[in-house]
Amino acid sequence: MTDTYSRTAIKFFFILLLGIITIGAGTISVAKAQSSSADTLISADGVDFSSGTTDAATAADTVKKTVKSSEVKAAGAVAAKAEEKPKTLWQIFIQGLVGGFAALIMPCIYPLLPLTVSFFTKKAGSRSKAVMHSLIYGVSIIIIYVALGFLITLLFGSDALNSLATNGIFNFFFFLLLVVFGASFLGAFELVLPSSLANKLDENSDKGGLAGLFFMAATLVVVSFSCTGPIIGTLLVDAASKGERLGPAMGMFGFSAALAVPFTIFALFPSMLKSLPKSGGWLNSVKVFLGFLELGFALKFLSNVDLAYHWNWFDREVFLSIWIALGILLGLYLLGKIKFSHDSDLPFLSVPRTFLAIVVFAFVMYMIPGLWGAPLKVLSGFLPPPATQDFYLTNGGGSADAAPKQAVSIKEKKYEALFVNGKHAGLDEWYDYEQALQVSKELNKPVLIDFTGWNCANCRKMEQEVWSDPGVHKRLQNDFVLLELYVDEKTELPANEQYVSDFSKKKIKSIGNKNSDYEAKNFNVNSQPYYVIVNARGDVLVPPQGANYDVANYIKFLDSGKAAYQNNNGRN
Repeated sequence: MTDTYSRTAIKFFFILLLGIITIGAGTISVAKAQSSSADTLISADGVDFSSGTTDAATAADTVKKTVKSSEVKAAGAVAAKAEEKPKTLWQIFIQGLVGGFAALIMPCIYPLLPLTVSFFTKKAGSRSKAVMHSLIYGVSIIIIYVALGFLITLLFGSDALNSLATNGIFNFFFFLLLVVFGASFLGAFELVLPSSLANKLDENSDKGGLAGLFFMAATLVVVSFSCTGPIIGTLLVDAASKGERLGPAMGMFGFSAALAVPFTIFALFPSMLKSLPKSGGWLNSVKVFLGFLELGFALKFLSNVDLAYHWNWFDREVFLSIWIALGILLGLYLLGKIKFSHDSDLPFLSVPRTFLAIVVFAFVMYMIPGLWGAPLKVLSGFLPPPATQDFYLTNGGGSADAAPKQAVSIKEKKYEALFVNGKHAGLDEWYDYEQALQVSKELNKPVLIDFTGWNCANCRKMEQEVWSDPGVHKRLQNDFVLLELYVDEKTELPANEQYVSDFSKKKIKSIGNKNSDYEAKNFNVNSQPYYVIVNARGDVLVPPQGANYDVANYIKFLDSGKAAYQNNNGRN
């Protein structure tokens, strides 16, 4: 009876851990895949704004003159380099670690734990040798996966990998890839490497010494590919798109470490094997659980393509409807109400499955109000922009919340038709730099430049969590000319407006290229979101800042920019 309770408790731990880490890993994965170089978080912590109040008299004492552009360039460079939040290689490593632990409890690997450790113990003849063999085996697994990560970088190069995150073809390919992976996990087919390769490696594993152990590890890598392939594929592309040269290798290091460490631990303490839950149908449930997650995350990449190429097929409510449907199916699966062909019978509902079902159904209930316009701030980085919503139950967040009319001489906004899906309720956005400066001169207001992107998850999060604050929204509405510069807009410039950048030496062909070149050239920054406040001459008024979800900080930033503008009498 004690063993039964022990096994049940450990099984509960494993399945609950799976639910937590896979949801967390997926969230980090997609958010990062959209962040990459076009979505780097930049902290404004420690930036001493020239003024934290709108009082012009106070501003006069503290802001003596407009910040020179050259000074702000340096400030921007520092913000991008010194103040950037540490989320690079360490986060990629942790993501790989989480993926490795998820793969460990897959049907292709989990049953091999006791078999492999028992093999080491019997073949070695002594515990010390068994431990040594398991260490070599684990190190071999790490070497193989890390080598794969290095190979990805060598084949494509970090610069090419860095450009993938905002590439439409890549996003569509990744969508299809995740659908294939999801279908595989649901049991439609198995992704396997050629059997001849596995047989050849297995033959070499019979050799003695280090070579035999290495080939034994290689055999595990090959035969477990049907389970690990989708996780590895997702991890590699995501890590690669970060722009970090060592990203894929670091991701594979974390993944392989999560696989290798348990073999060593169980070799050190073989008695722990008795406490492991027995292999069974619950392992296949792990695959199905991950399959639903893969399908859900795939939609984000399809949404990126839809936005970037203005297909207008994948509106916010369509996205939510599919996620809700997937959530309901997953919840029913966890309750045993639906079953796939390779599933075993579920005689009773276990406590872990009940808890996971509660989480899934609660998440579904949270999403449903979004069909009628609820902001769903927790999902702001995943969902298409609110402007893509066709129907709002109220005007509080919809496009019907009209912005105040601006009495200016310009009657037609340049590029406005391209950015309808990016509009913000109650705000009057401009999309061309020269027009925005002209409006600034006529209205005697500073310009807030928002460097943003269709595929920028952190931009959506800032807009939903910070811009939606009444204090921030009022300032954006009344005190500034809002200029939105999309750095990933694919629409080509007219032939007479295309040029070769004197900064990057590359041909600037599209609107996105032009905006990105302007940001990099003037501020030594290529990250979004990035906010810059300028006057009608284009002079930067206060140090720019990137993503910071502290509303008070953003209000201080806006107020300091307005105060600096007023202190200079709005000179144009």
